[in-house]
Amino acid sequence: MSVNPADFLTKKIREIPPSGIRKFFDLAADMKDVISLGVGEPDFVTPKVIRDAAITSINAGETAYTANYGLIELRRAISKYLAEKIDVEYDPATEIMVTVGGSEAVDITLRAIIEPGDEVIIPEPAFVSYNPCVDIAGGVPVAAPTSFEDGFKVTPELLEKHITPKTKAILLNFPCNPTGAIMTCEELQGIADICIKHNLLAISDEIYAELTYEGQHSSIAALDGMKERTVIVSGVSKTFAMTGWRIGYLTAPKELIQGIAKVHQFALMCAPTMGQKAAVAAFDVAMPEVKKMVAEYGKRRKYIVERFRNMGLDIHEPMGAFYAFPSIKSTGLNSEEFCERLLYEQKVAVVPGSAFGESGQGFIRCSYAASMENITKACDKMEAFLQNLK
Repeated sequence: MSVNPADFLTKKIREIPPSGIRKFFDLAADMKDVISLGVGEPDFVTPKVIRDAAITSINAGETAYTANYGLIELRRAISKYLAEKIDVEYDPATEIMVTVGGSEAVDITLRAIIEPGDEVIIPEPAFVSYNPCVDIAGGVPVAAPTSFEDGFKVTPELLEKHITPKTKAILLNFPCNPTGAIMTCEELQGIADICIKHNLLAISDEIYAELTYEGQHSSIAALDGMKERTVIVSGVSKTFAMTGWRIGYLTAPKELIQGIAKVHQFALMCAPTMGQKAAVAAFDVAMPEVKKMVAEYGKRRKYIVERFRNMGLDIHEPMGAFYAFPSIKSTGLNSEEFCERLLYEQKVAVVPGSAFGESGQGFIRCSYAASMENITKACDKMEAFLQNLK
């Protein structure tokens, strides 16, 4: 009897499309001499002081499991960092857990809180993994489309339109991937009021917190009545150029984190020991290196925004993260057509905005975590592409 192995997969998994980011990354990988502004990964090497800490750990034979919650010295470092960064105190023993990247933190939180049919509101454009993670957990992702006119910010009115009796949580991401938008403390207060009014959990992905270029990063957890109903998700990947180390973390009230920890325990046990040791060094001594990287991102940000505006593309200056999100609606092409033609005609890889939800249609995401040389070349090629379209 012949069999199709794919038949063993669930219908849900078969129907989930692959990542729109990876699609264009894979296409670019099959071509020669492609300049990629596609993948959101720092072009900096992890600072030496962090790498040395991992090497020391390995040479000391620290290769066993850690506690499920992670090394207590790392949790203490995270607690100290958050107290200084967002003015919220978290008990390192009971309210912080180290995860295998921020992506695991999002996944296990959703799996721990969602009952079948629960709805999670996701402001879009949104990072590509949020919707599938809600879906896989048995929930219903509810898109709340933000707009270019509002600077891709979330408003209380937007959320109110999408709340139903089945709404369980709101998944926030500021600074935002892909738009670069941030939310001020005053703007987040309106979201907090909605969460309290409707008894909702806020899952706040703050992985780009250090990449805030003007003003201070604000966390919804710092607002009155919100620490007890917020899960902060973050990690070291973007801040310290440690994407491959896979060290993330989440914070939550003790009673909530105890439940989330069960998913973590049975699925992954703990994050890599030497990676955790490296992350301790990152928080303890590597912040001066972060400031240098952020300053460089800031220069690239100004440059790429000016170039796009000179090309005649509408764009908001990104206030956080390391992505530019220009509108390409004036070209008459949709996002996928634009990106495919740009890739094949000019060998420049960017990501279609539609990969981040329907409200991203007509936009493209360009990472300025690439070198200035590659950003300049990519902009030159994109300008030539636009001229050819005319």
